Amino acid sequence: MQTIHPDSVPKIILNDGREAPCIGMGTFGSDRFTADQVAEAVYGAIKAGYRMFDCAACYGNEAMIGDVFQKAFSDGICKREDLFIMTKAWNDMHGDGDILIALAKSLKDLKLDYVDMYFLHWPFPNYHAPYCDVDSRNPDSKPFSVERFMKTWRQMERLVDMGLTRGIGMSSMTIPKLKAVLPLCRIKPAMCEFEEHPCFQQEELFCYLRGHGIQPVGFMPLGSPQRPERDMEPGDVADMKTPIMQEIAAAHKCHPALICLKWAVQRGAIPIPFSVHEAEYISNLASTIDGDPLTEEEMDRIQLLESNNRLVKGQVFLWPGARDWHDLWDENGEIVQ
Repeated sequence: MQTIHPDSVPKIILNDGREAPCIGMGTFGSDRFTADQVAEAVYGAIKAGYRMFDCAACYGNEAMIGDVFQKAFSDGICKREDLFIMTKAWNDMHGDGDILIALAKSLKDLKLDYVDMYFLHWPFPNYHAPYCDVDSRNPDSKPFSVERFMKTWRQMERLVDMGLTRGIGMSSMTIPKLKAVLPLCRIKPAMCEFEEHPCFQQEELFCYLRGHGIQPVGFMPLGSPQRPERDMEPGDVADMKTPIMQEIAAAHKCHPALICLKWAVQRGAIPIPFSVHEAEYISNLASTIDGDPLTEEEMDRIQLLESNNRLVKGQVFLWPGARDWHDLWDENGEIVQ
């Protein structure tokens, strides 16, 4: 196995002064792979040199991943303090006192005393049954509420006070939602996860986060060609198959996936690609240190790929009275109620 020394992977300084690797490994694969397969890939990635892992309670694999974290520690591959471990509270745990219960469960499963970053997975308490189809709706779903969100965020802040997480973050937010809640935060989010890939760059959101000292973390950085069928629509664009990405990849003699990652890292985001295949997750990590960056002209060409190609539309989170998935994303600049 090719290994990459973790110290050679560039670091990013967060708004709380901590360092984080410029790339991490996602762990969402429950629609295609077993929890054991994902955990095995995490162990291989640790051996290869990865030090950041993005987990979530709803992925259903934290207990298996916790086992391989412990194995990596006992095998002497790394120490706990070498890893930057992130996880998320699912939408059904936004109630009073539930956030502490949610993190306690994740810590037990991950077999850790603390995590490095704890996210609210979505900004509202709307959830769905596992593996549901795109037309599924929960009648208890609600539109975004600043008051409800902040009650949940106060619980997140207390987790930092308790030492159970080193930092807290938000995910799948919009600029109107951020504008509404950031002034109310006692502890500002250190990170915000959002969908980011060449055909959906979210430049305005990206710049807003950077302007407020919040580190962007990009999920689906490759355009997620193997995402769940419920998230696919006929008009979706395959980022890596666009002529521009194909041409730039040919110039660098590499797979278009690595061009996606180089673009994200050079832009200043932290991409969190996922793969269970050793050759793929190693090459993903190696792309950050291979000495072959994209040129300014290539970065400009990739910017031209923006096509508002949102892939995670979130239909299953819609509330009674919502028109369609566009209401989730405040596209007119105002929070949709």
